[in-house]
Amino acid sequence: MAGHSKWANIQHRKGRQDAARSKLFSKLSKEITVAAKLGDPDPEKNPRLRLAVKDAKANSVPKDVIARAISRSQAGEGDEFEEIRYEGYGPGGVAVIVEALTDNRNRTASTVRACFDKHGGNLGETGSVSFMFERKGEIVYPASAGEEDTVMMAAIEAGAEDIESDEDGHVILTADAELNDVSRALDADLGEAESTKLIWKPTTVAELDLEGFQKLVRLIDALENDDDIQRVTANLEVPEEFMAQLSA
Repeated sequence: MAGHSKWANIQHRKGRQDAARSKLFSKLSKEITVAAKLGDPDPEKNPRLRLAVKDAKANSVPKDVIARAISRSQAGEGDEFEEIRYEGYGPGGVAVIVEALTDNRNRTASTVRACFDKHGGNLGETGSVSFMFERKGEIVYPASAGEEDTVMMAAIEAGAEDIESDEDGHVILTADAELNDVSRALDADLGEAESTKLIWKPTTVAELDLEGFQKLVRLIDALENDDDIQRVTANLEVPEEFMAQLSA
């Protein structure tokens, strides 16, 4: 998949292979609790919660874990969490956006800064790199969802903006505010998606040599290993020959 989609797909597969299941479940549960706290506890009436639950199910989070996460929001939990976005540059000048849900702003800021410093990056101010991205909705389907023309027609009818397909599957892009509606329409037409989420889509991409790529992966791994960090996005154009390095 070209550009941002390839990088997002790599991160998606790598996350499933490498992330400790308990840590992944904890992050997904936190998002569910916060989403339910900010809106209605019924996913059908709360778009953010619906997407959070879909993401959790796509990552095999058990139904009882999802239910407990929603219940915690009604028991007064979730108020302590704050959404924070950090921005900076990784090795080779790659733009990096870090999204966090934290109950301690100082702790998280210190951890993020230390990760950037240790792995050859520089943490910047809010807005220092986000101008190189657009906020979009992303829906990922496996190749088994259908032929490219079939999925493309379904996406167009659902109101999507764009679709990228290759042998790995289909990546459908939407306006950020339309993600929930497009997702519902595609669920009815193509079935459950492999992934449904808001992303930062690069409008410009950077390139790295192999050494720089390996350094960037170590930075992203260090950030994602922290419990406060929900998602890390980079504007890297990944050469095909570097793909195998992720499993090295």
